[in-house]
Amino acid sequence: YELFVTLAYGGKVILADNALHLPSLPAVNEVTLINTVPSAAKELVRMNAIPATVQVVNLAGEPLPNTLAQSLYALGHVEKVFNLYGPSEDTTYSTYVQVTKGATSEPTIGRPLSNTQAYILDTNLQPVPLGLPGELYLGGEGLARGYLNRPELTAERFLPNPFHADPHARMYSTGDLVRYLPDGQIEYLGRIDHQVKIRGYRIELGELEAVLRSHPAVKEAVVTAREDRLGDKRLAAYVTTKEESREECTDIAVWAKVKLPEFMVPSVFVWLDAMPLTPNGKIDRKQLPEPEWGQIASTQEYVAPRNQTEELVATIWSQVLGIEKVGIHDNFFELGGHSLLATRVISRLRDMFAEEVPIRTLFENPTIAELSQALGSFLQEVTGASIVPVSREGHLPLSFAQQRLWFLDRLMPDSALYNIPSAMRLHGDLDIEAWNRSLQVLIQRHESLRTTFDHVDGQAVQIIHPYQEQSLCVIDLRELPADECEAETQRLAGREAATPFNLSEGPLFRTTLIRIREQEAVFLFNMHHIIFDGWSIGIFIKEMRALYEAFVHGKEPVLADLTLQYADYAVWQRKWMEEDVLTQQLAYWKEKLVDAEPLLALPTDRPRPSVQSHAGAMYTFTLSAELLAKLSKLSREEGSTLFMTLLAAFQTLLYRYSGQEDILVGSPVAGRNREETESLIGFFINTMVLRTDMSGEPTFRDLLARVKETALEAYAH
Repeated sequence: YELFVTLAYGGKVILADNALHLPSLPAVNEVTLINTVPSAAKELVRMNAIPATVQVVNLAGEPLPNTLAQSLYALGHVEKVFNLYGPSEDTTYSTYVQVTKGATSEPTIGRPLSNTQAYILDTNLQPVPLGLPGELYLGGEGLARGYLNRPELTAERFLPNPFHADPHARMYSTGDLVRYLPDGQIEYLGRIDHQVKIRGYRIELGELEAVLRSHPAVKEAVVTAREDRLGDKRLAAYVTTKEESREECTDIAVWAKVKLPEFMVPSVFVWLDAMPLTPNGKIDRKQLPEPEWGQIASTQEYVAPRNQTEELVATIWSQVLGIEKVGIHDNFFELGGHSLLATRVISRLRDMFAEEVPIRTLFENPTIAELSQALGSFLQEVTGASIVPVSREGHLPLSFAQQRLWFLDRLMPDSALYNIPSAMRLHGDLDIEAWNRSLQVLIQRHESLRTTFDHVDGQAVQIIHPYQEQSLCVIDLRELPADECEAETQRLAGREAATPFNLSEGPLFRTTLIRIREQEAVFLFNMHHIIFDGWSIGIFIKEMRALYEAFVHGKEPVLADLTLQYADYAVWQRKWMEEDVLTQQLAYWKEKLVDAEPLLALPTDRPRPSVQSHAGAMYTFTLSAELLAKLSKLSREEGSTLFMTLLAAFQTLLYRYSGQEDILVGSPVAGRNREETESLIGFFINTMVLRTDMSGEPTFRDLLARVKETALEAYAH
C-alpha cells in the first residue's frame, strides 16, 4: 500500500529506517503524507518535528488517542488524520475512519474498506445485536492464505465464511473485541486473548512466555504489558525458578536479548517464589505485583558518574527510563530503552548542548561513559545547586531577564512593544463556564499570572498577589453579518494587542472571548513579556485544554503539581550568579563585545530617527526544497547546524550591504536549560549577540567555521 499507491499516483516514496528519523531526512520538507504508529507520531509532535508540508497523517498499529489526533490538527497544516485498523493477516488494513477535527470522543476504527467484510460474532459464530460486544471477523479480498508451515494455526484462525455466497470464502478470527455503534461504525474494545501491541509491534505473550520457559533455570514464566511510572506501556516478565538453578537465572536478560528481537525483550524481570493462583489453580494475572520500574536490574556492576557530563547524562537517563540509579557502564537498551525513549533522551541533550545531537549517537554509544565521551566539548556549562522553593515573605528579586524589561519599561512607559498577543479560534459547542473555570485554575496555579512589579529603595521587586477571580471578558458578535463580524474581530484583536500594561498595577495579562457564531469563537489572550514567553504559550494552551476537557466531562482535572514557581527560579539565578559565575560570564561578553560597532550602517532611503519607533513589518518567504537540501548537505559536511549556515549567509548579506567587517546579530534562545523550568509559565528567553569578523576575504566555508565557533561559545555563556 505505502509503496505502490504512491508510485501509481506519480508520487515519491521516501524510505527511512524509522519514523523518528523524519527530521533528519534530506527530503524532509517534501513529505506530504506520513504513515506510522501513534506512539511514533506522538513523539514527532512532541519534538515539533512534523514538517509544514505534511497534509495527511495515517495512523495504525495501535489504538489512536483523540488527544493525539487533535494535536496533529492543531499544527494547522494537517488537513486529514485517518485511523487505520487491520491485522497482517488481512494485508494489512481492514477498516478506516477520518477523525473529525475538533472531536471530543475517542476515534472508532470506522467501517470496512472496499472489498472487505467485517462481522461481529459471538462464541457460536452468530451475529451480535447492535451495541453488544463480540469478536471481529474479517473477510474479503485482503485475506492471506494462512500461516507458513503452520496448518493447525491456519485452520484455527481462517474459518469458512457462512455469510458469503462463495462456498470457498473464508473469514479471519482477529481476537479483537468490538461492537457496532448506532451510526454503523465499529468501536474497538480490546483483545480477547493475550496478544498485545508495544510501540506498534504485535506480540503474542504466549509465544514470548514459551521462549522464556526454555531457559534451563526457569520453571514458570508469565509476561504482561504494564504501564511504567511514566505512563509508557512496557513488557514485564514474572519468573519462578527451579530450586537448584536460581543463580543460573541472573543472566536471563542477556540470554533473552540473544533469543528475542529487541522489541520483545521484557523491560523488567520480577522474581517470584510462586505464581499467584485462582481458586481453580490457574495463574491469576490480576494478582501479579506491580514491577519496581525504578529497580530494573543491570548486567553491570554499578559505577557512579565521574564528572559533570556523566552526571547530567545519568540524570536524563534516570528521568526518561524511570530508574533511580544508573551506572556509567549500564546499557541504555538493556535498561528498557527503545527508539521512542531514545528520542526523549536526545531531545533533552539538545537542550543542554550547543549542537544537534543525532539519535544515532545514542545507538552507537549506548552507555553513559561512551555517550559522554562522544558528546565531548559540546556540553553547556550548567552549574549551580538545585532550584528550591523560597519564602514569599520579604522582597523577591527579579530575574535578570525581568530586570531588563523592567528597565526598558521605565525608559519607555506606556509602550505595547513587549506585549505578547495571541489568539485561538475555537470550533464546536463551547461551554463558556467550563472555559472560564479553566482560566481561573491557571491563574491560581501559576504565580506569574498574579505577579506585578514595583521598586523599593531603588530596587525592582516582584509582588505575588493572592488569587482573585479575573473574569473572562465575553463579547457577542453573533448578530452581525459574517463579513462585518470578521472585520470587527480583527479590529478588537488589534486594539487589544496595542493596549499597554502597567507593570506596577497589573494584572499583566488580559483575556477576551469573542463569540462569532453558534459553533465558533475567538479567544484572545495577551500577556506582558515580563511574565511570559513563547514557550509559556505552549504550556498555557496545553493546560487550558486539559482543564477544559476535564470540566466539560464532569471530571476533576489531573495536572502534575508545580513544586516550584518562577520566583524560586529568580532567587536561584541571583544566588548562582553571586560568585565567580557572574564574573566569568561578564568577562566573556566584555571581551567578546569590546569595540563593537554601535550601529549597522545600512543604506536607507531616509535618515535614521533620533528615537527608534519600533514600527515595522515582517516579510516571509520559503526556500525551495532543492535549495534547502543543498544547505542541509553543506551543514552536515561542515559539522554545523542549519541555523549556523543560514546565520553565516545572513551576516554575509549584511556585510555586502553595509560594507562593515564587524557584524553583530541578536538571536533568542529559550533559556530553559534546567528540567525544573520546563513546566513553568514565565520569562526565561534570552538574546545572544553573535558577532562575526568578516575580514580577510574568507571563503564561505571559512566564514561558517567562524560562525560555528562564535555560536558554540555564546551558547556556553
